[in-house]
Amino acid sequence: MDTLTPADRSLRMAKVKSKGTKPEMVVRQLLSMGYRYRLHDPSLPGSPDIIFKGRKKVIFVHGCFWHRHDGCPLAGLPKSRLDFWLPKLEGNRDRDKRTLHQLKSLGWESLVIWECELKDLNLTEKMLNGFLGRGNTQ
Repeated sequence: MDTLTPADRSLRMAKVKSKGTKPEMVVRQLLSMGYRYRLHDPSLPGSPDIIFKGRKKVIFVHGCFWHRHDGCPLAGLPKSRLDFWLPKLEGNRDRDKRTLHQLKSLGWESLVIWECELKDLNLTEKMLNGFLGRGNTQ
């Protein structure tokens, strides 16, 4: 049983951001030293968070809960309304898989950075540099 009224639940869910989230801002800060990029291009499947058009590479910054990060403690299920949450969250995961497949078929490379991976910024920076090719600034 939900502890909030439908109107209160709606207000709370409306505050959940899809752009400019804290994890996304951390990744953007790591990229600010020498990489040029665009944000949220709706012409690409899934409207990736960060786009490197000249390199044909995109980055998605996924929240572990919303995108169902396998084996992650942040990806736990809510205690109530599982009949609502399970299909919604599994639908997010299925859509993510389709999006990555569509991008690959269009010749784009994708990197998914999970919220929990941002606990180790050195490792995240190495992942970004490896994905983008260290020293290239485009």
